[in-house]
Amino acid sequence: MSYKNKTYIAFASEDIKYYRMMEAWRDNDKIEFSFFDAHEFFISRDSSTAEIIKRNLRERLKNAKQVVLLGSADAKKKGGDGSSFLAHEIEVIKEFDLPIIVANLDGDRTVDRNFIPKPLLDVHYYTMSVSFQMKIIKYALDHHPVAYPANKGKGPHQYKSSVYEGLDL
Repeated sequence: MSYKNKTYIAFASEDIKYYRMMEAWRDNDKIEFSFFDAHEFFISRDSSTAEIIKRNLRERLKNAKQVVLLGSADAKKKGGDGSSFLAHEIEVIKEFDLPIIVANLDGDRTVDRNFIPKPLLDVHYYTMSVSFQMKIIKYALDHHPVAYPANKGKGPHQYKSSVYEGLDL
């Protein structure tokens, strides 16, 4: 089901290689992983001003139905600094009330508050933390957005180990 909804991948620039990995998973015919990438819309050029880039980020997020935040210390720092593009994305995600899956880049399966930007923690934003593994990210894309409306304001969560076991992880 994840392929039906436009998915926005939010990340600190230091973590772009993980975004590229997700694109490779999606583009590989031998791997069952798909998402409709909201980054493909409203492309900014290197010469774009910060104002134009922020406007384009807003338009991309307007088209998204869910977000995968690549969780890292850099993402926490930039997502909460109030001035970076990731901080802008976090504010727009909150404004649009989009479901967020935090894919922990260190492979951790639990909520790691060191990877979640402070603006999300401050408002007890309902996020789902998973390890950066294709199967569990796909599972979360298929299930978290459905559960999101009933759990708003309940803060960060994680799947039980039985979900990982059911996926052979």
